[in-house]
Amino acid sequence: MAENISNTAEESVKSLNFLEEIIENDIENGLKEVHTRFPPEPNGYLHIGHAKSICLNFGLAKRYNGTCNLRFDDTNPAKEETEYVDSIKEDIKWLGFKWNKECYTSDYFQQLYDWAVELIKKNLAYVDDQTQEEIRKGRGTVMNSGVESPYRNRSVEENIDLLERMKNGEFADGEKVLRAKIDMSHPNMLMRDPLLYRILHADHHRTGKKWSIYPMYDYAHGESDSIENITHSICTLEFDVHRALYEWFIEKLNIYPSHQFEFARLNITNTVMSKRKLLQLVKENLVMGWDDPRMPTICGLRRRGYTPASIRTFAEKVGVAKRDNIIDLGLLEFCVREDLNHSSQRRMAVLDPIKVVITNYPEDKTEIISCINNPQDEEAGHRDISFSREVYIDRNDFKEEATKKYFRLSPGKEVRLRYSYLIKCEEVIKDSEGNITELRCSYDPESMGGKSSDGRKVKGIIHWVDVKTAGEIEVRLFDRLFLQENPDEAEEGKTFVDNINPDSLTIVKGYAESSLLKAKIGESFQFERIGYFVVDKDSTENKQIFNRTVTLRDTWAKSLKKK
Repeated sequence: MAENISNTAEESVKSLNFLEEIIENDIENGLKEVHTRFPPEPNGYLHIGHAKSICLNFGLAKRYNGTCNLRFDDTNPAKEETEYVDSIKEDIKWLGFKWNKECYTSDYFQQLYDWAVELIKKNLAYVDDQTQEEIRKGRGTVMNSGVESPYRNRSVEENIDLLERMKNGEFADGEKVLRAKIDMSHPNMLMRDPLLYRILHADHHRTGKKWSIYPMYDYAHGESDSIENITHSICTLEFDVHRALYEWFIEKLNIYPSHQFEFARLNITNTVMSKRKLLQLVKENLVMGWDDPRMPTICGLRRRGYTPASIRTFAEKVGVAKRDNIIDLGLLEFCVREDLNHSSQRRMAVLDPIKVVITNYPEDKTEIISCINNPQDEEAGHRDISFSREVYIDRNDFKEEATKKYFRLSPGKEVRLRYSYLIKCEEVIKDSEGNITELRCSYDPESMGGKSSDGRKVKGIIHWVDVKTAGEIEVRLFDRLFLQENPDEAEEGKTFVDNINPDSLTIVKGYAESSLLKAKIGESFQFERIGYFVVDKDSTENKQIFNRTVTLRDTWAKSLKKK
């Protein structure tokens, strides 16, 4: 089950996490300035897991008056594009952070190459002609030592010559690699002569065709940190076994001693966080693209109506752990509800309309009612809405046969139309198939503003829109993309794709009060009694489209109990 995170006042008093303890200890021991970095590979769009890392790296630098670099790990030109670089920078800015320097591993290609030559000269690296499969088999297993390559003892001169020829493009992809010479019996498999360079004839998004060899991540990571004087290189937990190699390169090259620290990666229920799987969803048209509001990408969350503040709050509440866990998606939804409750203006919209005709209201009369925009924000002001003889209410707010505890509209019973009058259902009109098409009601002319003609009180209050001035809107009701908490836990013969929730998107046509018809793309509102919604980018001058960000309450858990 997902980890349950409490929001009690007592727990709001925070203690230092283990990374903060490390940094404060380093400062006490003479560290002058904290330098962190966020090093994404530009091979896809960032997701909520990256957002946590962004908040952590930039947040630590800010807390300790240090700096944080943005460094693109662009060592695999076959998968990297400028499009992804631009999207990453946009996401970081949107989250509210500014980097100290914009760096690229490709900035350091020449230095990394020179260091590779230095390792060869120290008899710590060699060119290997074995195939990928031969190298894999030669590494052995956890229980058995590896076997040294037959090319391991080439001379320094031959290795330098071969590496230069590799760089100059004389060999085909995969024909040769450069490996570190460490220990083929090392208990850490990654230390068994790891690869430093591979041949790859591909256009790089920044260096073009200049290079025919590209450094491996494990080789480039620590050295890039060292070049930038990174004091705390913070990675997710799966990189803990890479730390020994990170430190080996720095030690053997005698360069600035950056240090790597690991924290638990973010896992969220009903969500996949693998770039490969997210790309599969996009390529197979199972979603509308990288920014589909059901995707955990930052651009998808932004399109859905999530705010930077809500994501930063979520990252803070999740905290920094040393062990992997699964966070309930409900926590992320809680954070955006809390933020939107204070920041979004209220509006009325009806998503499943029934027309109500108020038979004793003058046909030619229209009233203007002043409504508060946000009870949580006095500065949000008021807006005017119109009221006339015909209004739309939501179909869910009417029952022909109601129980005693049903306080919405039903035959012979009264409810209050929000901000306006009490109405009583007098007659139900149906079509030939028995579907309700219209309700005919009477109203109490003395009941405006919470009053009534005889002082009676009515419990039910429902929302509505005026037929004369309301406009039609398209509403996209998004929900969790996957049915199971762990989408990968599929039945035998099935994959995570088979766990997609068929009801993750429902499109309905509704009516909204007139002010919503002029709302701008990206503006968020609370549709009263329904949820929080944002104007989608697909909207046009003649068609307003709203995405549901989140319901007013957590309805997911309740829906599961009913099934």
